[in-house]
Amino acid sequence: MDRSRYLYGPALRYFAAAAEENSIRAAARKLNVASSAVNRQILTLEKQLGMELFERVGRTIRLSSAGEILLAHIRRTLSDLDATGAELDALKGLRRGVVSIATVESVTEALLPELIAKFRKDYGGIHVDVQVMGAERVAEAVEKAEVDVGFTFEPPETDAFTVNYKKALEIGAIMAPTHPLAVEEKLSLAQCFEYPVSMPAHGISIRARLDVALSHSSIAGQSSVEANSLRFMKHMVRSGEMIAFQTVVGLEEELADDRLLFKPLTDEQLTRGHFCIITSSLRGLALAPAIFLELAVARMGKMLHSFDA
Repeated sequence: MDRSRYLYGPALRYFAAAAEENSIRAAARKLNVASSAVNRQILTLEKQLGMELFERVGRTIRLSSAGEILLAHIRRTLSDLDATGAELDALKGLRRGVVSIATVESVTEALLPELIAKFRKDYGGIHVDVQVMGAERVAEAVEKAEVDVGFTFEPPETDAFTVNYKKALEIGAIMAPTHPLAVEEKLSLAQCFEYPVSMPAHGISIRARLDVALSHSSIAGQSSVEANSLRFMKHMVRSGEMIAFQTVVGLEEELADDRLLFKPLTDEQLTRGHFCIITSSLRGLALAPAIFLELAVARMGKMLHSFDA
């Protein structure tokens, strides 16, 4: 499609054709218009500019110095138009397509829904497929190219992944505002285990860090509840007497309206959790997933800015 005919007036297009063909008649045949129309547009253009664009020798024409300058300008403009047209075609291609995502549960509470809503506002025709799974399975799904983008904690260190975004987050104790420990600014695991505790099940990335810290302590207590759902544990904590362990990811709404409290844990062996956005390093992304990834990295940086480690 010749976009120039919609974005530029006929005078410039007719002039450029005549300059390239060195002939009014040849330009008219190329443009499928009458020779008089081409000649009239060029004469009008010359009148508006106040200078001749062609030297006319018999039936042939030759660019004047002014004409050469104008033709160079038109060629640069059309080159920019071609590049712009390619970008517009790419965006038009985003009327259809799929973005497949694997994510851990906590990201689905607030971060991912906000991100997808923003993406669909600009690209409403794109189908977004979200699968919720454990951290290890997220990494596996990305590595096997089952999904385009993964949101996870602590992905394995391997050349098979590209870590596009990484954020170190504290692991803390979460509790209801009515809990006896709610008055404390920071807590140790020992203090937490003096009360009923809900532990994440094996397979959830935070569990491994908690186990390391507990192995270096003299804590003899056992958890009252163990579950593989952070959402379930969050609801258990709302009952008032139980403590659970989590990062701030997945607690955004509860912390904002003070329904739950987050208390950083002071145990030295309890290392921070690393939230990551990963893609496969072994294959490139299609246009829709690539644009989603770019948005995800930018938006996550802003959404988690207040939790700088």
